[in-house]
Amino acid sequence: VPTSIKNFNTLKEKTLLTSSVGTRNILDLAVKYKAKILLSSSSVVYGPRKDDMKFLKENEIGCVDHLTPRACYDEGRRFAETMFYTYGEVHKIDYKIARIFRTYGPRMPLFDGQQIPDFVLQALNNENVVINGTEEFKTSLVYVTDIVDGIRRLMDYAGEERVMNFGSDQDFKLVNVAQKIIDLTSSTSHISFAEQLAFLSELGLPDISLAKEKLGWLPVVRLEDGLQKTIEYIRANKILLTGEGEQM
Repeated sequence: VPTSIKNFNTLKEKTLLTSSVGTRNILDLAVKYKAKILLSSSSVVYGPRKDDMKFLKENEIGCVDHLTPRACYDEGRRFAETMFYTYGEVHKIDYKIARIFRTYGPRMPLFDGQQIPDFVLQALNNENVVINGTEEFKTSLVYVTDIVDGIRRLMDYAGEERVMNFGSDQDFKLVNVAQKIIDLTSSTSHISFAEQLAFLSELGLPDISLAKEKLGWLPVVRLEDGLQKTIEYIRANKILLTGEGEQM
């Protein structure tokens, strides 16, 4: 899905059509070639974090407002899941749905509101590390290689379960993550706060017991280790990524 946190408004129609027409096109190909197919879905299908936040199981009935500026993505992911389910019922295709919670790691776009890579770049430049939200903003964070491992296990799984959560069931405050990045980069940066972006919302935590039980999967990369790998990548590729050398 062509999403961009900072430029979300310019991609709304493409986001909507990718989740509908694009998904149909891929499913039609799966039917034609009798292919196994995976939908990389999202934790947004469960809706925003609730005050009585609990761990979200795969059978949780999500609640999403379908008439909001960001509904093209949230409702689009839900509709894409429905399309996969329906094609499975009608055409008997072999499909899996991975509900992926907030993920980070190398090769994420910079200057796009994707918090972690922007935090790293700001810290490397000794600039203010800007959090789009309040000091209380919390999120699940999982390193990308853990997600890749989970998806591979899901695609190899022969059981009847088709939908599984993948993410960290730990709650991280972004202010603590930002400070950790400042410490790991030996930066002189300070943390500041800005208006929360429409596409960056607080989401619930996954119940990953199904993936643990059926796939033997759980996230194994510690936050500090994942952040260090991300920092190393951005530092090593900073000139290519930004067109500028590291400020001294």
